[in-house]
Amino acid sequence: MNNNHVDLLIIGAGASGACVGYEASKRGLKVALLEAGDIGGGTSSRSTKLLHGGVRYLELAFKTFDLAQLKLVREALLERAYWLEQTPFLANRIELALPTEDCFSKSYYRIGLGLYDILSGRKNIGTSRLLSKSEIEQALPLIRDGLDGGVVYSDGQFNDSRLNLLLALTAKKAGAVIRTRCKVIKLESQADGKLCGAISQDLHGEQERWEAGAVVNATGINVDAVRQLADPNIAPRILVSRGVHLVLKENLCPNETGLILPATDDGRVLFLLPFFGYTQVGTTDTPCNIKTAQKTSDEEQEYLIKYIKRWFPRLKKTTIGSAWAGGRPLLKSTQEGISSSRVVREHEVEIMPCGLISAMGGKWTTCRQIALDTLKAVEAVLGKPLPPPRHLPIIGSRENLKATTTLIVEQKKQLKQYLPKSELQAKQIVHLQSQYGLEALSIVANSSPEELNPLSHIVPICQAEIKHAIHHEFACTPTDILARRCRLAMVDLAEAQRLLPVVNSHLKAEGLNADALDLEQ
Repeated sequence: MNNNHVDLLIIGAGASGACVGYEASKRGLKVALLEAGDIGGGTSSRSTKLLHGGVRYLELAFKTFDLAQLKLVREALLERAYWLEQTPFLANRIELALPTEDCFSKSYYRIGLGLYDILSGRKNIGTSRLLSKSEIEQALPLIRDGLDGGVVYSDGQFNDSRLNLLLALTAKKAGAVIRTRCKVIKLESQADGKLCGAISQDLHGEQERWEAGAVVNATGINVDAVRQLADPNIAPRILVSRGVHLVLKENLCPNETGLILPATDDGRVLFLLPFFGYTQVGTTDTPCNIKTAQKTSDEEQEYLIKYIKRWFPRLKKTTIGSAWAGGRPLLKSTQEGISSSRVVREHEVEIMPCGLISAMGGKWTTCRQIALDTLKAVEAVLGKPLPPPRHLPIIGSRENLKATTTLIVEQKKQLKQYLPKSELQAKQIVHLQSQYGLEALSIVANSSPEELNPLSHIVPICQAEIKHAIHHEFACTPTDILARRCRLAMVDLAEAQRLLPVVNSHLKAEGLNADALDLEQ
């Protein structure tokens, strides 16, 4: 059995685990990141893809006089600005329209979203404003009649799976060891009961021992299973809530303004967002078990379609391009009978008596704060302060926002020289830069013209990207490549199925198995 020695062993390479690995690497720790599946293969690639403070949480804070909700909103708004600055090629500002039916509701939401702006402080990314009846109809041409107008505000939209991947790859670039398809099957302890490492096993049954100064459990909805490896009798802390998203081929947001419905009949919030020329709709909020967390149900799809038809009655048909589900890890409330839609998605970092550190709860926008709180727990377990962080730009970006955006503009001209001249060339440049940032040129520069031909008009992925995903991004299956390294399967599953033979041929050429596409994988 292979023996490995690291300062920090992180179990789970979703948003929280990858971000802990990134922040730990900035501080000079020797890190190992173990993932049982694909990087970001769980909930972290199945989000609503918004960097947001949480309008729902803000409203709940005032309705229930809950300062914890207000603190969560403020923290998330600051983190929203952080990600927009650090990875401008992956994240962008988006305007969201909130429709209203009368002057009272318009005033109510205008005041609330004005407070949303104020809580952002100097990191505000756009000032909310009123929309007249004609302005909301212009923004969303097929929206129903009978509206008084609305309020528009700004949040961030981002590529969740790419950010997750690049956090992990940046940690690797700084020296971290990454294993995927590698499950932790045992935690190891010293004679005094203190945790000292773990044993992992890959898909071939090969085992490795990992000796570590500290062990972090960042496994999202599976966090209780790892906690129970350390103590079989420990009480579970996580409530799993399934969120289903649909992608409609009909473009309901032609002017790139999204729609938020702040109050469904059962008290949920729904978003309709522009998504690769289609419309992303979600999400539901259904308590479930871990086994069904990534399975969409007919009932949930019908629930979303019902609201689409209610708000867009002139829409002649609804064509589903894709559908996916992910399980949110919510901290269990001490109050009996509370619904998952009212659980605060605040996080908690636990240190068990044996020393296992578990990062629990939270949401994508605040994963960096989760990571920083986790590293405070690592300091406590190690019994010493960590070194100060060094500057470590995420792969694809540079030292600051200005430098990154300036170089992105310059790179466009260079990409144009390499890429095939076609009607998709401009779209392909946007695609490459939104995937790889300033690394886009290095991917195309050493590729043949045939490898650069776009394979799809929806998401113009090329064969050079497929090879790059296999060689440099830990991609092992068609779902890794077509759903997470690029988003084609999450946008239009039938179009992704069309490219399956091409992807499988590349996988087989690298000694990997051909497989089917599976969005529940």
